[in-house]
Amino acid sequence: MVSERPSQDGKMSPGAPNDPVPFGKYYLLGLIARGGMAEVYRARTQVGAKRLLAVKVMRPQLAREARFIDMFHREGQLAMMLKNRCIVETVEIGQSDGRHYIAMEYIGGRDLTQVLRRCQETQQRIPVPHAVYIAARIAEGLHFAHNLAGPDGRPLSIVNRDVSPSNVRMSYDGDVKLLDFGIAQALMKFTSEIGILKGKFSYMSPEQIRGMPLDARTDVFSAGIILHEMLTTEKLFRGDTEFALMEKVRKAEVPPPSNFNRRVTPELDAIAQKALARDVADRYQTASQLATDLDALIAGYRFDPKELRQFMRQLFRKEYAKELEDTETSLHTEPGGSYPQMSISSGSTSPGMNVITTTGRMERQLARNTPVPSSRPTVQGMGPPAPRPEPPPPEDKPRGFWGSLFKKRK
Repeated sequence: MVSERPSQDGKMSPGAPNDPVPFGKYYLLGLIARGGMAEVYRARTQVGAKRLLAVKVMRPQLAREARFIDMFHREGQLAMMLKNRCIVETVEIGQSDGRHYIAMEYIGGRDLTQVLRRCQETQQRIPVPHAVYIAARIAEGLHFAHNLAGPDGRPLSIVNRDVSPSNVRMSYDGDVKLLDFGIAQALMKFTSEIGILKGKFSYMSPEQIRGMPLDARTDVFSAGIILHEMLTTEKLFRGDTEFALMEKVRKAEVPPPSNFNRRVTPELDAIAQKALARDVADRYQTASQLATDLDALIAGYRFDPKELRQFMRQLFRKEYAKELEDTETSLHTEPGGSYPQMSISSGSTSPGMNVITTTGRMERQLARNTPVPSSRPTVQGMGPPAPRPEPPPPEDKPRGFWGSLFKKRK
């Protein structure tokens, strides 16, 4: 039988890849993340084709108030409508044993904050074509959300308001997906009072810091911040105090990325500066315009999205091997912990992670044996191929903010 462990103090048994715990129509396979409103678990369907999912379960203490349940369900209802390749897919809203949950596709990978941190720790940066591609996909996902209409055909006027690296998921297959529209959903019913700040100060627009009414252009500014930070591996806005940080965002004095990274072209500088214009009238008016200009640059780099997949698997070599191992175990461990003899097969068993029996073991071995990426950044697919990339000058070296920030957190 599957493990049956009673819940204590409202806590759920998280399960593990080799010790699934039943939850409604799913098996829980371990805790992924814990937030203020919900906990997210890796899960697997019990019947039908086996598929890995991320199940977001509302905290029981919040479920005592109807308004929180309403907000949670509205978030799920909005997410169900966001069907786009650049947004994590939501497959179901449900309830099991009095616990409200939202089931989403599981994306094996890391968020962009973790990517930037690892780049700092290994003294490299995200190659320019990769950064441009990532920013273009963020903008594509935002444009879809901004233009989403309701069942009656009326535009929902969605504004994410929380576009930040931690809400950008990078899969080991090279996919880029926006994770969370939890703040955006509040606008569908709960009108935010002017002056109430939500989101993260470092990734807000000047108008959001001022508490002014917001539209899609605030998300464009936030996407511009992410692009700038990927190109420079430096936090764009920071301050010793919250007030100092907010003041810098209000002024929005942005140096061109090429000041930190000489591989950034004048054309890319211009795109970043336009996305980060302090005055909304000078900014890109839609996320689609930003995506179009970025995609035009990608064509010049001759970039292949497969390069991003390889970059992620090399940057997180050990984590990728562990992901493959856990995924294979999660999909094939039967109730009671048995692990049946498997034959060689092929095909995709889960979105975002291609894991197959013998092939999975081979990929894990390959992941472990993949050479550690060079400590110097290499720009793949950028311009005509050169036999040996020119090493960046001393000023191109990342300065360590992301690394030091997260080392302190550890």
